[in-house]
Amino acid sequence: MAPVVVPGPAQLKERIARDVDRAVRRGRNGLRYAAGTKRLKVGQTPKDVIWQRDKAQLWRYRGGHVRYRQPLVIVHSLVSRSYVLDLYPKNSVVGFLQAQGFEVLLLDWGEADEVDSHNTLETYVDGYIPDAVAVAREVTGGDDATLMGYCMGGLLALLSVARHPELPAHNLVTMATPVDFGPLWAATAMVREGRLDPDDVVDDTGNVPPDAVARSFKMLTPTADLVQYATLWQNLWNDEYVDGFQAMAQWAGDHVPFPGATMRQLVQELVRRNALVEGTLHLGGRRVDLGAVRCPLLNVMAEHDHIVPTPASEPLTRLVGSEDAEELRLRAGHVGLVAGRAANKISLPHIAAWMQAHSDPIEETP
Repeated sequence: MAPVVVPGPAQLKERIARDVDRAVRRGRNGLRYAAGTKRLKVGQTPKDVIWQRDKAQLWRYRGGHVRYRQPLVIVHSLVSRSYVLDLYPKNSVVGFLQAQGFEVLLLDWGEADEVDSHNTLETYVDGYIPDAVAVAREVTGGDDATLMGYCMGGLLALLSVARHPELPAHNLVTMATPVDFGPLWAATAMVREGRLDPDDVVDDTGNVPPDAVARSFKMLTPTADLVQYATLWQNLWNDEYVDGFQAMAQWAGDHVPFPGATMRQLVQELVRRNALVEGTLHLGGRRVDLGAVRCPLLNVMAEHDHIVPTPASEPLTRLVGSEDAEELRLRAGHVGLVAGRAANKISLPHIAAWMQAHSDPIEETP
């Protein structure tokens, strides 16, 4: 039996002081959180709008020392706010990638209204994305660009590159991107089986309202809120943790309308027919051939992803025509790929290292 170590007076005093300090911090932070009096400002990295069409905007972030010729164009998802990629200075995908030497731009979709309800997949992959990439190249002087997409943003970027082999994509990075909708049974069972039709969740604007999007995510992890609040209580003394929790909670409850026409298309083609994996997806009258994707590809998956589980993403590397197609599996959740300690310590360093190895450095003049 190991001997019992009795703390000395100095150690005991130090422990008591630490516990008292944490108790004070826990009480202060708890009151602030309950009252909502301390909220971090999200999306703080300075940026300029360099292109806009309808609600879509291309942002170019200011600052950072650019060390690579290819600008990085991030394509965000249609179902959430893009500030998850720029929560606050210590927790920002944008800021991290700038520090790694990349010229960072982001394609934001805004908030869909009646006009956008008619947007289809073709609207994004044949229109907005190619045009935004052209502007990114013109403004930055790059001959080509690296495209990165998160969740459905990755799907849109992938489809755009596949539909337009002439698109100057130097690299393609997909993060938590679904291509095989079979493993998404928990999220899609009702619409796949016809018990729920897309029009059943479309409102008077012709779009899927934000609260319906939020409920669909909560159904996947019904006990997540309880777990998160229990963890918050344990860390309520930690100012940095509470700041991060509040920022993430703000984003998690801040969804945007989803274009109704795109929803119908996704349900009919990808959910019910799994057309992307089956090779039967047609857009604009032409079959989508993922084999037309020839640029280097990094397919990033989160092993603890409850929204896009790894089996939904892993077929991508064998479906594309790239000779250089890699997959990266990380011990993170869906959001943990891009936000929080796991992102800063695990996912973003790996992703940045791959892009650095696949980008052309700018030769520094002496």
